[in-house]
Amino acid sequence: MKRYMNSALLYAVLAMAGGVFYREFTRFHGFTDKTTLSVVHTHYFLLGMVFFLLLLLLEKNFSFTEAKTGRVLAAYHAGLNLTGAMLAVRGVTQVLGTGLSSGMSASISGMAGIGHLLLGVSMVLLLSQIRRSILAAQP
Repeated sequence: MKRYMNSALLYAVLAMAGGVFYREFTRFHGFTDKTTLSVVHTHYFLLGMVFFLLLLLLEKNFSFTEAKTGRVLAAYHAGLNLTGAMLAVRGVTQVLGTGLSSGMSASISGMAGIGHLLLGVSMVLLLSQIRRSILAAQP
Protein backbone atom coordinates (compact mmCIF):
# COMPACT_ATOMS: atom_id res chain seq x y z
CA MET A 1 0.00 0.00 0.00
CA LYS A 2 2.94 2.28 0.62
CA ARG A 3 3.91 1.90 -3.04
CA TYR A 4 0.47 3.13 -4.17
CA MET A 5 0.57 6.13 -1.83
CA ASN A 6 4.08 7.09 -2.94
CA SER A 7 3.03 6.83 -6.60
CA ALA A 8 -0.03 9.00 -5.96
CA LEU A 9 2.12 11.60 -4.26
CA LEU A 10 4.69 11.57 -7.07
CA TYR A 11 2.03 12.06 -9.74
CA ALA A 12 0.36 14.84 -7.75
CA VAL A 13 3.67 16.71 -7.74
CA LEU A 14 4.21 16.02 -11.47
CA ALA A 15 0.67 17.21 -12.21
CA MET A 16 1.19 20.46 -10.35
CA ALA A 17 4.57 20.98 -12.02
CA GLY A 18 2.96 20.32 -15.40
CA GLY A 19 0.23 22.86 -14.70
CA VAL A 20 2.67 25.54 -13.57
CA PHE A 21 4.93 24.86 -16.55
CA TYR A 22 1.99 25.15 -18.96
CA ARG A 23 0.81 28.43 -17.45
CA GLU A 24 4.21 30.07 -17.18
CA PHE A 25 5.68 28.79 -20.46
CA THR A 26 2.70 29.96 -22.51
CA ARG A 27 2.59 33.29 -20.66
CA PHE A 28 6.33 33.87 -21.16
CA HIS A 29 5.99 33.26 -24.90
CA GLY A 30 2.71 35.20 -25.24
CA PHE A 31 0.96 32.09 -26.56
CA THR A 32 -2.86 32.17 -26.40
CA ASP A 33 -3.95 29.33 -28.72
CA LYS A 34 -4.72 25.76 -27.68
CA THR A 35 -1.78 23.50 -26.91
CA THR A 36 -1.40 19.94 -25.71
CA LEU A 37 0.60 21.27 -22.76
CA SER A 38 -2.76 21.98 -21.13
CA VAL A 39 -3.59 18.27 -20.82
CA VAL A 40 -0.32 17.16 -19.17
CA HIS A 41 -1.71 18.47 -15.87
CA THR A 42 -4.96 16.51 -16.10
CA HIS A 43 -3.32 13.31 -17.37
CA TYR A 44 -1.00 13.20 -14.38
CA PHE A 45 -3.74 14.11 -11.90
CA LEU A 46 -6.33 11.61 -13.11
CA LEU A 47 -4.28 8.77 -14.55
CA GLY A 48 -1.57 9.21 -11.94
CA MET A 49 -2.71 10.52 -8.58
CA VAL A 50 -6.40 9.55 -8.63
CA PHE A 51 -5.71 6.13 -10.16
CA PHE A 52 -3.16 5.21 -7.50
CA LEU A 53 -5.35 6.54 -4.68
CA LEU A 54 -8.12 4.27 -5.96
CA LEU A 55 -5.69 1.33 -6.10
CA LEU A 56 -4.73 2.11 -2.50
CA LEU A 57 -8.36 1.92 -1.38
CA LEU A 58 -8.99 -1.26 -3.36
CA GLU A 59 -5.84 -2.90 -1.96
CA LYS A 60 -6.90 -1.99 1.56
CA ASN A 61 -10.32 -3.57 1.07
CA PHE A 62 -9.60 -6.54 -1.22
CA SER A 63 -5.84 -7.25 -1.07
CA PHE A 64 -5.61 -7.83 -4.81
CA THR A 65 -1.83 -7.42 -5.19
CA GLU A 66 -0.11 -10.54 -6.57
CA ALA A 67 3.37 -11.43 -7.77
CA LYS A 68 2.76 -10.10 -11.30
CA THR A 69 1.26 -6.80 -10.11
CA GLY A 70 4.71 -5.16 -10.07
CA ARG A 71 5.26 -5.84 -13.77
CA VAL A 72 1.82 -4.53 -14.67
CA LEU A 73 2.41 -1.40 -12.61
CA ALA A 74 5.82 -0.89 -14.25
CA ALA A 75 4.08 -0.95 -17.64
CA TYR A 76 1.48 1.50 -16.33
CA HIS A 77 4.15 3.90 -15.06
CA ALA A 78 6.05 3.63 -18.35
CA GLY A 79 2.89 4.28 -20.36
CA LEU A 80 1.83 7.26 -18.28
CA ASN A 81 5.25 8.89 -18.33
CA LEU A 82 5.77 8.23 -22.04
CA THR A 83 2.37 9.78 -22.74
CA GLY A 84 3.10 12.76 -20.50
CA ALA A 85 6.51 13.33 -22.05
CA MET A 86 5.16 13.22 -25.61
CA LEU A 87 2.30 15.58 -24.71
CA ALA A 88 4.89 17.97 -23.29
CA VAL A 89 7.12 17.66 -26.37
CA ARG A 90 4.17 18.29 -28.70
CA GLY A 91 3.00 21.23 -26.58
CA VAL A 92 6.43 22.87 -26.41
CA THR A 93 6.81 22.65 -30.19
CA GLN A 94 3.34 24.18 -30.59
CA VAL A 95 4.14 27.08 -28.27
CA LEU A 96 7.52 27.73 -29.87
CA GLY A 97 6.05 27.43 -33.36
CA THR A 98 8.63 24.83 -34.32
CA GLY A 99 7.98 23.43 -37.77
CA LEU A 100 8.06 19.65 -37.61
CA SER A 101 8.51 17.35 -40.55
CA SER A 102 5.64 14.95 -41.11
CA GLY A 103 7.87 12.09 -39.96
CA MET A 104 8.79 13.83 -36.72
CA SER A 105 5.18 14.78 -36.05
CA ALA A 106 4.09 11.19 -36.71
CA SER A 107 6.79 9.82 -34.42
CA ILE A 108 5.67 12.07 -31.55
CA SER A 109 2.07 10.95 -32.10
CA GLY A 110 3.17 7.32 -32.38
CA MET A 111 5.12 7.43 -29.13
CA ALA A 112 2.15 9.04 -27.35
CA GLY A 113 -0.03 6.31 -28.85
CA ILE A 114 2.30 3.61 -27.51
CA GLY A 115 2.08 5.26 -24.09
CA HIS A 116 -1.72 5.24 -24.25
CA LEU A 117 -1.66 1.60 -25.37
CA LEU A 118 0.54 0.63 -22.40
CA LEU A 119 -1.82 2.53 -20.11
CA GLY A 120 -4.89 0.83 -21.50
CA VAL A 121 -3.53 -2.71 -21.45
CA SER A 122 -2.08 -2.42 -17.96
CA MET A 123 -5.29 -0.83 -16.68
CA VAL A 124 -7.36 -3.73 -18.03
CA LEU A 125 -4.92 -6.24 -16.50
CA LEU A 126 -5.14 -4.51 -13.11
CA LEU A 127 -8.93 -4.32 -13.26
CA SER A 128 -9.19 -8.02 -14.08
CA GLN A 129 -6.86 -8.80 -11.20
CA ILE A 130 -9.05 -6.72 -8.87
CA ARG A 131 -12.17 -8.43 -10.23
CA ARG A 132 -10.70 -11.89 -9.56
CA SER A 133 -9.81 -10.83 -6.03
CA ILE A 134 -13.30 -9.48 -5.33
CA LEU A 135 -15.00 -12.59 -6.75
CA ALA A 136 -12.72 -14.87 -4.72
CA ALA A 137 -13.61 -12.99 -1.52
CA GLN A 138 -17.35 -13.41 -2.01
CA PRO A 139 -19.04 -16.47 -0.49
